[in-house]
Amino acid sequence: MPRPPRVVVLDYGFGNVRSAVRALERVGAEVELTADKAAAQEADGLVVPGVGAFAAVMEGLREVGGDQVVDRRLAGGRPVLGICVGMQVMFAEGVEHGVRTEGLGQWPGVVERLEAPVVPHMGWASVEPPEGSRLFAGLQDERFYFVHSYAARELPLPPAAGEHPMPPPRLTWSDHGGRFVAAVENGPLAATQFHPEKSGDAGAQLLEHWVDGLR
Repeated sequence: MPRPPRVVVLDYGFGNVRSAVRALERVGAEVELTADKAAAQEADGLVVPGVGAFAAVMEGLREVGGDQVVDRRLAGGRPVLGICVGMQVMFAEGVEHGVRTEGLGQWPGVVERLEAPVVPHMGWASVEPPEGSRLFAGLQDERFYFVHSYAARELPLPPAAGEHPMPPPRLTWSDHGGRFVAAVENGPLAATQFHPEKSGDAGAQLLEHWVDGLR
């Protein structure tokens, strides 16, 4: 029998990590919660969770060398999944209260406060996945659980996207006072603004699709 995929959930002090660990174990992954760089580098899949402020999450990531681990993994085509603020920090920068913080820069674009009558955006919402999405296969009509005040409203591709080593990202959208990026699938890098680990059966199926891709 083939061994289950080994997944590291990066433990850097920001994120509801226990629920993510349990959700990944339920869909067949062997999961380790650690800040150890070597373990994070060598795992079949790396999950970057994140809750709270963009700047604080970036500081926590840098303290454990998570920025370097993400860079190296993606350079080698090794899968990474960002969740909530763990998705937001993949963008070039975040703006909170007028303060700009540099992100991991895996994608261009800015994470900004939602412009909606009610913020945070909290609860179940539908999403619009793209054609051919692997993460959302069979989940086009499902709802997912969001808790956030900030989001990216676009993922602007540079003009020389044709020379980029990865194909253009597949974007999934949702709406709260305007459209925002709800998920991205970009070669080995995938991310969701919502919490799949809190999204019931649909979230479990999405995580299962990701884990199956590690086999």
